[in-house]
Amino acid sequence: MRSVAGMHAHTRKSKVLKNASKQWMITGPNSQRDSLAQSLKISPIVAQVLLNRGISDPQQGSIFLQPRLTELIPPEKMPGAERAAARIKQAIENKEKITIYGDYDVDGTTSIAILWHLIQILGGDVDYYIPHRVDEGYGMNTDAVEYIAKAGAKLIITVDCGITAVNSARLIKQLGIDLIITDHHRPGDELPEAQVIVHPAMNDEYQNQDSAGAMVALKVAWCLANAFSPGQRLDDTLREYMLNATGLAAMGTVADVVDLKGENRILTSYGLKMLAKCKLSGVRALIETAGLTGEGLDSYSIGFRLAPMINAAGRMGHARLAVELLTSDNDIRSMKIAEYLKQQNEQRRRCERSIFKQACEMINNIGLNHPDRKSIVLGADEWHSGVIGIVASRIVDKYNRPTILVNTSEDIAQGSGRSILGFDLLSAIKACSKHLINFGGHTMAAGVRLSADDLPKFADDLEAYARENLSEKDIVAQIHIDAEAPLEHFSRETVNQLQMLGPFGQGNPKPLFATKGVRLAAQPRRVGARSDHLQLAVTDNTNSIRCIGFGMGKYEKKLLEKDCFHVAFEPDINHFNGNSCVQLVLSDIQFD
Repeated sequence: MRSVAGMHAHTRKSKVLKNASKQWMITGPNSQRDSLAQSLKISPIVAQVLLNRGISDPQQGSIFLQPRLTELIPPEKMPGAERAAARIKQAIENKEKITIYGDYDVDGTTSIAILWHLIQILGGDVDYYIPHRVDEGYGMNTDAVEYIAKAGAKLIITVDCGITAVNSARLIKQLGIDLIITDHHRPGDELPEAQVIVHPAMNDEYQNQDSAGAMVALKVAWCLANAFSPGQRLDDTLREYMLNATGLAAMGTVADVVDLKGENRILTSYGLKMLAKCKLSGVRALIETAGLTGEGLDSYSIGFRLAPMINAAGRMGHARLAVELLTSDNDIRSMKIAEYLKQQNEQRRRCERSIFKQACEMINNIGLNHPDRKSIVLGADEWHSGVIGIVASRIVDKYNRPTILVNTSEDIAQGSGRSILGFDLLSAIKACSKHLINFGGHTMAAGVRLSADDLPKFADDLEAYARENLSEKDIVAQIHIDAEAPLEHFSRETVNQLQMLGPFGQGNPKPLFATKGVRLAAQPRRVGARSDHLQLAVTDNTNSIRCIGFGMGKYEKKLLEKDCFHVAFEPDINHFNGNSCVQLVLSDIQFD
């Protein structure tokens, strides 16, 4: 095992961050709260959350509470979408072979499925290609292009990748193949040569610059369906498929952690409903194997149940299997693939836990958790390249530092990083790119490839950059609380209204509240297989409510010792044995 700490690592044991208290950032009452609540006939608590999300206009609030598919941005407004659809239509009509080239994550695989299904329905000759996560890495590569060319492709469509593939695009042109790029990642200084580039950033005035790759693919598919429909309305087959496609696009949107605002929220809200009754064989098998009924699917169902199974294909093996599932029309084959992906995901979890434990031990042993540290870079030979990105996220959650973990088993090391709010990881990596072979990604997540020997120098440079761009307050874990309120405000009616604010995710988190000066209303009880969760009831003299604190079993003794304390929580409706009641899901407990 190798470890990389950089020249600023500390080995002193004093002042080391262990369980640093989280800073509560409580939003004060908005002066427009009561008027907005009256206009929309909602609780002031709900109106406060809407205002915190930047929604002050009653009409906007109405759309937010009741999203409608008609509010989506027309597909022809997506830069390049109509021209891309025209070229795909030509390829279908001329029987040209089309290859869709996509990324290996959920956004990429759902994007492939969206276009593949539609081109199949329209009678096109279509195949797909996904690079191997470990062997080929992210994006287009020249070996893959040559393979696709030998297979007879006349048109290549990229989804969720391609905007920085300058060299591959040049080779595609030399081979006499047309190229359509559909992507949402940040463009580089030079755009690749292509017949069409479909990308929100090609027009600064496009209203949804934060589209996921699956949203971009959906807009192209929508334009293509329109191109084959002479009337004002899609025929029944195309219409039914496009409605199913919103479910695929919702999966890609949630899994890629884009802001669930504007049309991203509208698409996700509608797509979740369509997933519950989706007629695609692979999607049905995925939902059933994940243990979901299809009823009441939410963003959590995608993010923590369905998406990990799809991602497991690319992380532990090859993502082509995930696309086969999403494009399958065979119920038996779909169930076999879904069961296999479930097993792969369980293997991924075991691998993730092992790496996380090793990484935390390394961080503690070499002092990367010292208060003066601003970044974490670690490498080890046996860490699975397909899993280290997830572990990096867990390290960020634990230590609140931008983190990059690297597999160093080969001379060319591969790494994956995650960031904290306010720190542009891609810009940081770019500033240290003299040590890298290549890199790419987003503000909050990125990947790198470099010589294993250069990892210490890269770690030092990243730490230096982080020290210049992060202050002490930036690395203190914060909880952003929508409002402080007494417990009497959280009636069943109000909690039901709060649930109308979903689907929740990036940019639209679950509403979080705080009540100060509560005390125990019932004896706390440790629960769970390892007794690491805590059940309790609290009161503030206005109301008494049951609570559950996941992973908070350690607070039992301290709660019994204190007369009062403060809680941060997400209100929820707990359904158990046919009964339902308001329950607070605790996010944090603080003591004076």
